[in-house]
Amino acid sequence: KHLNWTFTYTQKYIIMILLKKSIERKINVMEQKSRAKSSTLRICLTAVFMALNVAVSSFGIPMPGSGHLYLCDVVICIAAIILDPVSAFLVGGVGSFLGDLFFYPAAMVVSLFTHGLQAVAVSLFSRYTFRSKPWLGSLIGVSVGAIIMAIGYFLGAAFVYSTIESAIANIPYELAQSTFGAVCSMLICYKCGVLKLAERMGMYKRPNEKKKEEESSQSNA
Repeated sequence: KHLNWTFTYTQKYIIMILLKKSIERKINVMEQKSRAKSSTLRICLTAVFMALNVAVSSFGIPMPGSGHLYLCDVVICIAAIILDPVSAFLVGGVGSFLGDLFFYPAAMVVSLFTHGLQAVAVSLFSRYTFRSKPWLGSLIGVSVGAIIMAIGYFLGAAFVYSTIESAIANIPYELAQSTFGAVCSMLICYKCGVLKLAERMGMYKRPNEKKKEEESSQSNA
């Protein structure tokens, strides 16, 4: 009887180990599929935002004087709030580069670096600061991004594709465009529910949220 009891206990122990390993394998497979799906969504969303950036770069809203207001900052800031810094740079920098390549080639290199840095700044502040108040990090991010955009285009116009006089004359238009983009992006993301939609799709997760998910999955395993 003692031998039979020991054999039965050993069988149960082996079955439990096999079940645990099987569950762990299934969890790993599900996590890999989830990562692959998230990666595919991120690539598609980045491509969509890049296309939107190119599209809105093709026209500008006339303003008093000789300036125009372009909507690209709205697209760039929304994408940067939702996406990671690398994807944000692709939307802001590469998307603006392509838009200018098609419609205004003289400024395409300036747009690459200026809007690229703008997008990275917005993304970094949105994801890595003020964990309890994400909107505050995004607000600071779009504000810093607006400053980067205005300074970048001032320097670009003054020393790359235009003159200092023209750069000074365009400062009010650059500030208006960057401010408009910052305000609209915050309203669209936080008041119109776009950021919540991105969260449900698994596109927007701050680093502390990812760590919590990993810790919970490890504890469940």
